[in-house]
Amino acid sequence: MLNARISGIASYLPDDILDNEMLSKMVDTNDEWITTRVGIKQRHILHMPGVGSSYLGTKAVEKLLASTGVKPEEIEVLICATSNPDYRFPSTGSIICQGANLTNAYSYDMEAACAGFIVALQEARAYICSGIYKKVVVVCAEKMSSMVNYQDRSTCPLFGDGAAAVLVEPTEEEGMGIRDAVFHVDGNGREHLLMRGGGSANPTTQATLDAGDHLLFQDGRAVYKHAVTNMLTSSLDVMARNNLTAEDVAYLIPHQANLRIIEAVADRAKFPMDKVLVNIEHTGNTSAASIPICLDEYKDRLHKGDKLILTAFGAGFTWGAMYLVWDM
Repeated sequence: MLNARISGIASYLPDDILDNEMLSKMVDTNDEWITTRVGIKQRHILHMPGVGSSYLGTKAVEKLLASTGVKPEEIEVLICATSNPDYRFPSTGSIICQGANLTNAYSYDMEAACAGFIVALQEARAYICSGIYKKVVVVCAEKMSSMVNYQDRSTCPLFGDGAAAVLVEPTEEEGMGIRDAVFHVDGNGREHLLMRGGGSANPTTQATLDAGDHLLFQDGRAVYKHAVTNMLTSSLDVMARNNLTAEDVAYLIPHQANLRIIEAVADRAKFPMDKVLVNIEHTGNTSAASIPICLDEYKDRLHKGDKLILTAFGAGFTWGAMYLVWDM
């Protein structure tokens, strides 16, 4: 039976570092306060003028093609998951295709906030399993610094910039690849995590600019509570549907939002922390890109046949979990 597998992965983080000491000179905070609450020591920031998320995504796709040996013209579709598009239009995916010379690829953007990677991966899976396409790239590109309010000490320590890309191809090997996923959305969460200004409901005016409505707003306590509950339940749901226990799963790879959220989910799901992949300390929260960046960092630890659970939670509220068997 035809299924979809991740056959390649690559990531890109910009060179410039914003560590906690540097951040403490910008806003009323300090290393101990940040580390204790969210477990982050530094984040990567794209400082190059005039470039956006597409720059990060292009770099990740170029690295992906180089590592897999796939030619740019072989890619049939590129799905770009981002909450930080270069422009409202055209799509960031189309700009990445141009930058990476994907001359034969159709492309579009999708937005599921921090859950973007697993949602886009499910889309790629559907293309592959339907037989419509054989080589699909999912790229997650997030210039989070473009929407961060660096005067808000409760949110500005959380976010960093980065991108990652995976190649998704068919497999007929039994039991391998993307096996199952569950997704949910609850629009009641909108008030707790959003950008209030700049959209069609609240277009840009001088008043919205003065109010800071074009920067990220987050009610941290509400988000923490829902993130822990929903990442936990979706992970347990997809595991139960596939008769898996924590002992059966090689690694849990959660969205890298906050170390305390990750620890709470792992503890309640009965995953010891040595079976949880974490890199938030040196990347911060890179939204949709966080899971694939983490996967790429730890890919040498993974073996063919490893059972993995990916889980994420983001604005919308949008959340879910995916079960895949590693096949690289």
